[in-house]
Amino acid sequence: MSLSDPDPVSPHVLPAKIDVLVIGGGPAGSTAACLLAEQGWQVALCEQDQHPRFHIGESLLPSNLPILEQLGVLEQVQAMAIYKPGADFTCRDGTVQSFPFARAYGDSPPHAYQVRRQDFDHLLLNNAACKGVQVFQRHKVIACQQEERGQCVQIENAAGEKHAVHARLVIDASGRAALTATRSGWQVKNRRHASAAIFAHFKGVTRRSGVLEGNISVYWFEHGWIWMIPLSDDVMSVGAVCSPEFLKTRDTDLESFLRKILAGIRGAGERMVHSSLLGEVHATGNYSYQSREISAPGVILVGDAFAFIDPVFSSGVYLAMFGATRSIAPAQAWLRGDTAEFKRAIRQYRAEVERKINAFAWFIYRFTSPTMQELFENPRNDWQVEQAVISMLAGDGDAGADIRRRLRIFKTIYYLMSLKRNARMVFGSKNK
Repeated sequence: MSLSDPDPVSPHVLPAKIDVLVIGGGPAGSTAACLLAEQGWQVALCEQDQHPRFHIGESLLPSNLPILEQLGVLEQVQAMAIYKPGADFTCRDGTVQSFPFARAYGDSPPHAYQVRRQDFDHLLLNNAACKGVQVFQRHKVIACQQEERGQCVQIENAAGEKHAVHARLVIDASGRAALTATRSGWQVKNRRHASAAIFAHFKGVTRRSGVLEGNISVYWFEHGWIWMIPLSDDVMSVGAVCSPEFLKTRDTDLESFLRKILAGIRGAGERMVHSSLLGEVHATGNYSYQSREISAPGVILVGDAFAFIDPVFSSGVYLAMFGATRSIAPAQAWLRGDTAEFKRAIRQYRAEVERKINAFAWFIYRFTSPTMQELFENPRNDWQVEQAVISMLAGDGDAGADIRRRLRIFKTIYYLMSLKRNARMVFGSKNK
């Protein structure tokens, strides 16, 4: 087995018993499986699809890079990826504000990468297989039942054959399917940030020039925001995140609807003039959520199986892989039978994951507000707050007291500007 193998399927039948069964072969599942196998545990991974497969979420963060290095795949990712120096935001007047990762406050890497997820996820799954993980693609987990010493997992393969695997521990990395959370009634939709998305890959989209060429580009519009992510082979990932109510106003096919949105946005429409659709246009709705629990006896939730937030700052893959690395400590405590250590470790795991999520969430909840738009359009580095915001964009917004203090200053500025804006609106309406 090598990283270049086209089909990372272990030459084994499903084991009757296993230390760890990982549900899902995305970044979270492959990362957790790889790291646990490296610790000497017997690990099997079931992925219901066949890699490579289309997936959205192609923009990595600088904070991904140390994890990729830990997994031993950083050089391979570099070879397949587009160099990403930062992010840029297009203002209402058409000017572009760029936020290069090299200006971040702190020690995060000065760049990241844009990847085609079908290749990136395939690489991570191959890497897990190379580290000894038994990988079973087109194997769907249909049920889990608690046992005295773990979980009995019912699995169905592509031929419709059903098998039972007794696992001491299940890592639920089932992504937005959120197998455990949905079946246990734990999943709670985010009432503060209901959102939907429509997205596709295009060829021939005009790219930024010069040092900005590899940036993710973000645009605001009346009902949400737009992403443009440059990928290899002249492919551009383009998507619109909006309210579910706005998506329901669609009265044409998905491609026409997406193009109509883009045509109405200064700067974005011009970049799409000579583009052609590659594959299908996809739509998904109301996808921001979190699980009330992060574990159950013999089960640990990782990545999107626990929570998913708006992708405006490209946090999805990083949060998934970060959570996977932090799940290893409680996983090993459970496997060793150390109940006290497991309880301590699972509390710490949840605290670390939620702290990361919350570092992004505050900005996400306010990103489409006029005040936040004004701040991103007119960045200032007083008290190094702009550099701290770039640290947040890099995935490092919760790291270190200095960064957190500067982000608190930014939040104070935001609240003061919002109060001033609201006061102008109130008193302006009274004077009419």
